Amino acid sequence: MDSIIFSHKIQMQHPGNQSTRVLFVFLGFSEYPNLQVPLFLVFLVIYTISVLENLGMILVIRINLKLHTPMYFFLSHLSFIDLCYTTVIGPKLLDLLIREDRSMSVRGCIIQFYFGCACVVAQTFMLAVMAYDRFVAICNPLLYTVAMSGRLCALLAAATYLWGGLCATILTYFLLALSYCRSTTINHFCCEYSAIISASCSDSSFSQLACLLVCMFNEICSLLIIIVSYVVIFVTVIKIPTKGALQKALATCAPHLTAISFCHGIILLLYCVLKSKSSLFLVKIVTVFYSMVIPMLNPLIYSLRNQDVKETVRKLVHVKVLSPS
Repeated sequence: MDSIIFSHKIQMQHPGNQSTRVLFVFLGFSEYPNLQVPLFLVFLVIYTISVLENLGMILVIRINLKLHTPMYFFLSHLSFIDLCYTTVIGPKLLDLLIREDRSMSVRGCIIQFYFGCACVVAQTFMLAVMAYDRFVAICNPLLYTVAMSGRLCALLAAATYLWGGLCATILTYFLLALSYCRSTTINHFCCEYSAIISASCSDSSFSQLACLLVCMFNEICSLLIIIVSYVVIFVTVIKIPTKGALQKALATCAPHLTAISFCHGIILLLYCVLKSKSSLFLVKIVTVFYSMVIPMLNPLIYSLRNQDVKETVRKLVHVKVLSPS
């Protein structure tokens, strides 16, 4: 494997102190030197499309008054979270593919982890909130506007961001409590929790336990909200006598169920299946899919069969492109 060897001055440090001379060297996809440029171009296209799509989705929802509903309110926040997450991961991945110096300071790595973790947790619970919204819309349609008031929607959205930030703060605290006394090569392209812990020269068993508990709590709670919501939705839907109403309910839930399947399927794959060192390459591929491809797909999933979104996009294109004057 053609690897780039970096020479760093090693400085011993006391537990809990971070030294700016300690660097993490990310291998990224350096084991495939001939693919660096093609991978850069592919990921650049994916990142650019993802940013444009999510910004476009936020803009479309803001412009079209028909889309000023709780469902699209939460969807705009999901697009914002996707935009933030892909921006936390994407630029550094692109940088690793074109630069020879693949190093990052401990501080920079932990900052990237903090924002990435906050986005992942917020995304997970935003999907759970959207499941609850679908539950209220389908099971209590007459009380929907009252039950999902603007105040409640704002509180639910704020709660997802606050909880994401809190979880990221807790896990970052445990990372900062570790010692990093030598420069370390990390076989990844981003600052993932287990990758950072593997670079520590102090006992990390408590930090690993904290991560396990936080991840399990978030996954169980978010999945419980989603499963309960959709079980009640399913029971309600099968009782609907008219075929048109049934199809409308299923069409409303289908995009959200697709997004949930991608999100939680990949989380479970990463943390429950791909554990061995022989699957490190697959871990990187799956992480790319989660951090860059899913944020690109989500706007498409929610807009392909939505006439209001497509009509707003057509109007924007007509006004901005066809009638620039």
